[in-house]
Amino acid sequence: MTTFGTAGTRAVATAFALVALAGCSSASEPRSLAGTSWQLTAIQSMDDAEGSTPVPDPGAFTVAFGTDGHATFRFDCNSGSGSFESTPSADGTSGSLTFGTVAVTEMGCPGPSLDQKVGAALPHVTSYLIRDEHLNMSLMADGGILTWRPAG
Repeated sequence: MTTFGTAGTRAVATAFALVALAGCSSASEPRSLAGTSWQLTAIQSMDDAEGSTPVPDPGAFTVAFGTDGHATFRFDCNSGSGSFESTPSADGTSGSLTFGTVAVTEMGCPGPSLDQKVGAALPHVTSYLIRDEHLNMSLMADGGILTWRPAG
């Protein structure tokens, strides 16, 4: 098993990401991540040279947030699980989000695969924004955004 550890203090990065995303939010019902499932659609780099990487098969990259503080993942041919903490804003469209250590199987996915890139990004998630029914997970230090659509 491979583990992706939790990064250190994230308060400054979370505050920065939430301020950066505040202008992007739209009015919607308050919402908790617990009990929801998502499929990854894109990995957005803040480096213009890298740009956005679309995910060819969103169903191969999923996250399901349990109501017990645990999340399960699918990374192409690998699966994983770990804890998460989420504190929604007053309107529920954004908030802080961090993942604990995520244990992942080590199957060799046929290439090219984004499994390692997605798994390596999870410890750097600091916040989220739900906009236009998409979940956007922001990475610390303006490191990028993982964009997910509802599963199902």
